[in-house]
Amino acid sequence: MKTQNTLSFEYSYLNLPEKFYSFEYPQVFKYPEFVKINDKLCRNIGIDPENLVKLIDEIKSGSYNKKFFSQAYSGHQFGHFTNLGDGRALILGEHIIENGDRFDIQLKGSGRTVYARNGDGKATLKAMLREYLISEAMYNLGIPTSRSLAVLKTGEKVYREQENEGAAIFRLMKSHIRIGTFEYAANFCTKNDLKELAYYTIKRLYPELINEDNPIQSLLNKIIKIQVNLVSDWMRVGFIHGVMNTDNVALSGETFDYGPCAFMNYYNPATVYSSIDHFGRYAYGNQPRIIKWNLARFAETLLPILHDDENMAIQMAQNEINEFDKLWETEYYKKMLNKIGFETASPGLYFLIDDILKLMQKNYLDFTNTFFMLSNQEGREIISNKNDELKQWVKTWEKFIDDRGGFENSIPIMQKNNPIVIPRNHIVERALDEAIAGNTYLFENLLKKISNPYSYDIETDEYMNPPDFAFETSYQTFCGT
Repeated sequence: MKTQNTLSFEYSYLNLPEKFYSFEYPQVFKYPEFVKINDKLCRNIGIDPENLVKLIDEIKSGSYNKKFFSQAYSGHQFGHFTNLGDGRALILGEHIIENGDRFDIQLKGSGRTVYARNGDGKATLKAMLREYLISEAMYNLGIPTSRSLAVLKTGEKVYREQENEGAAIFRLMKSHIRIGTFEYAANFCTKNDLKELAYYTIKRLYPELINEDNPIQSLLNKIIKIQVNLVSDWMRVGFIHGVMNTDNVALSGETFDYGPCAFMNYYNPATVYSSIDHFGRYAYGNQPRIIKWNLARFAETLLPILHDDENMAIQMAQNEINEFDKLWETEYYKKMLNKIGFETASPGLYFLIDDILKLMQKNYLDFTNTFFMLSNQEGREIISNKNDELKQWVKTWEKFIDDRGGFENSIPIMQKNNPIVIPRNHIVERALDEAIAGNTYLFENLLKKISNPYSYDIETDEYMNPPDFAFETSYQTFCGT
């Protein structure tokens, strides 16, 4: 794709009523220094990386006059409704790539906005490098996600539990419209405002729905299916978002806001790493239930524009939500059965997934490594030799594989769906700590490994080892705000 000499933005979001946004200007960073630029991504979307540097220089000089803005939104945070908004981020503009696709470019950590409440609007270098690393891992795992264009140090100190190096990140997304945006519209705007937001969302993200008999109902149906696909993909790779508030559910179906997220090591559906999730609301195994709950909140926001008759609107919304369980079961088991070599999902095979997960939990087995080991003879023997229950499961599973064409057909399916390398928490922490201290060797090496997570080589071994028990049971991730 051809690169552009300058960043030329559009601002379609600003066609919405002004109550949906606030014009903002980023904090002037006195000593900005780029520490990581995603050169390949920049060039893939037609941006010369040097333009990001020029943009920061222009902001520093005060000469930039574009329409920077932050978005208003609300959200249920840990089940409680709150009015929110972009407290430490602003959208620089909408970048259009060569094929016509539109992306928000957001600057996160840019200082206080009108929505900042008691926050300082800043971000730490460790948190921004973490977002860069995890979002790249998700992308290479084949999971829809925001991307990071660049991370820069701001040249100031940011105070959280301790003094930290300040930083900001350029984030790329198809859209930052979220369930919380619709909650804001439903609670604080007019019916016409809500309708404008809905049709803007359809035209921007799902224009094929505009000619449906009821585009609003079709939007609800589409979002349910997209979120089922996304969260089932999280489950497939052992990803735990950590803060599945409604304001962190993008209607574009992209994973975003990589705060207290992590990848599970030893399988346990109750696994929680987030320091603020005291009761396990967003534990690994709760993610399907929570996304259904969040989608129900989205459906509620649409009631005034779903149908003129309130009772009919409620019934229509309920009918769509009622489809969730069936959709989830089908998509979840399809992806999990892919992990053990079955191309198509049959309910008669579901028990194989249920049973191996129970045995993994009972025997404290690593989620990622166990599925990988099933794809090779040596690994299967190691698992079988652990105890009689695992041996019997492997024997039963192998019989089903034989009945469906054998390992010659199944192994390529398994290799495509089972990552070998994930961002292991203990390695991520070490890589980030060393990077903020000035040594980026491990950070760059980890980035290299997660750029091809489904391939194995001898150098991959050290990135496959789970942490020891003491680390795993005490490890916590943090929001960063």
